[in-house]
Order: sequence, then structure tokens, then C-alpha cells
Amino acid sequence: MRVGPLRIRLLLLLIALPGCTGSGAPHRVVPAAASSPPPPAPGAPFFHNEFRGPDGTPLPYRLLPPPDVRDGDTYPLVLSFHGSGAIGTDNEAQLGAFVQTWAAPAIRRRFPAFVLAPQFPARSANYDPDPTDGLLSSRSEPPLRAVLALVDSLRALYPIDPRRIYVVGFSMGASTAWHALLLRPDLFAAAVPIAGVPPPRSTAPALRAVPVLLIHGTADTENPIDPDRAMYAALRQAGARHVRFWEYEGLDHAVPPDVVAGTAWRAWLFAQRR
Repeated sequence: MRVGPLRIRLLLLLIALPGCTGSGAPHRVVPAAASSPPPPAPGAPFFHNEFRGPDGTPLPYRLLPPPDVRDGDTYPLVLSFHGSGAIGTDNEAQLGAFVQTWAAPAIRRRFPAFVLAPQFPARSANYDPDPTDGLLSSRSEPPLRAVLALVDSLRALYPIDPRRIYVVGFSMGASTAWHALLLRPDLFAAAVPIAGVPPPRSTAPALRAVPVLLIHGTADTENPIDPDRAMYAALRQAGARHVRFWEYEGLDHAVPPDVVAGTAWRAWLFAQRR
């Protein structure tokens, strides 16, 4: 049973917690530019709780609700995966500047959603050379399954639109986002992996129907851009019609500043539906 607006607010307090749109070519090279993220709203917290996965994995998480939950409406769920530097159990480190922009007043008003920021207690993805091209590819690790079980649990509690569940990630989190799509192709409407390592290129046919916006800096030395270029090519060859690739010229291993603060990619994301 889903709960109404008042009960949603009470529960959050108790836990203390049609197609591809947009302009331009699917593959863009973007000059890296400076920008400042909008400040989060004072008093707009990500409520905190802990979930235990089916295998017993403890999973701290934060949840930001929409600013105004109206009875009878449903809202997107944005699943935000952090990089390896935030691995832990303090339920704080995963709240970096990028995920906190969802709490900025203007963004929160324009893109009302439940935003879920889990904290992985161990690596959620690891990397090996891909046998097809020798470039790195990623494989998922057990914490991801705990997150997917958490998503199912939250769907039963809150008015989440089942056709608008999205996954976004940076670095290790971007790599993990790819595997979320592979593990649950029935769940996600779109993904935005930023500066990650994609799965083996052989998985491209299984991913071709999912809208994906890849974002990567050309000067990234931690997770070099070439595996993403190879995955983009594999997806296009497999017939993917809704894959896009933004390359940021000269950007190192970082979320592009105009993406941290930006609305263009969010507008693209929220236009996707299963």
C-alpha cells in the first residue's frame, strides 16, 4: 500500500531520513567550462536510514523527497551512485556537491523527485581488461544487489512512478549504473554514467533499448575515456537509437562543472520513460 502526503512526511521524519529529446548530435565534444553549483536549500535534508539487503549487506542511504507531495501524483526516483572515495558506513560521505544539487531550490522545483543516495560499504564495481579490445571493462559486486532490493522496498512505500526510475553515477558509481541496467532491464528508464568504466562491449545488445547519456572528460587518467568511446560504438553498432555521448575536451576525472549545476541533462533524463 502506498502512503499519502502527510504519512510520507511523517515516515521521512521517523527514518530521519516519450523517447529521446534534446538538440544536437548524439556524439558531442564540449569545451570544459567553469561553473558553480547552486547551493542546496537550507532545511532541505536528505533523510537517513539503513537498509539490509537479502544477503545481509548493510546499506546506509539518504533520501530526498519531492518538495510538495500531492495526493494521487507519482514522482520520478533518481538513484545516485557515488565514487570509490565515498565507500564507507558513515552515511555522510556519499553526499557530495553533485548529489546535493538536487536540493537546490530551483532544481528541486523544476525536477521534483525522490532522490536516493545509498552508500556502498565496499566496492560496487571492479575492472578488468575486455577480451574484445584490451580496454578496461567493469563487473558488478554484491552491494549493487542490495541497492536494487532497496529500490523495490521504496517503491512499495512511496508514490514513485514506475516508468520514471533513473540511475546516475560518477566514477565507480557510473560503472555501477551500467550494471544496474544489466541486472534490472525492467526497472530503469534511463541512465547517465559520468567518467566510469562500462561493462564488456559484448553486453551492448542487451542495453541497446535503454536511453543512456555518457559523459566523460578527454583528459581523464583515472578512468580513461577510451572504454566509453568503445562502448558507445558498440551500442551504435547494436542498433541503440537513444544513446548519447558528451565528451568534455581537456576535462580530467571530474563531473563537468556545467553538469553539476546544469539542467540540460536533467531535462533529457526526465523526458525518458519506460
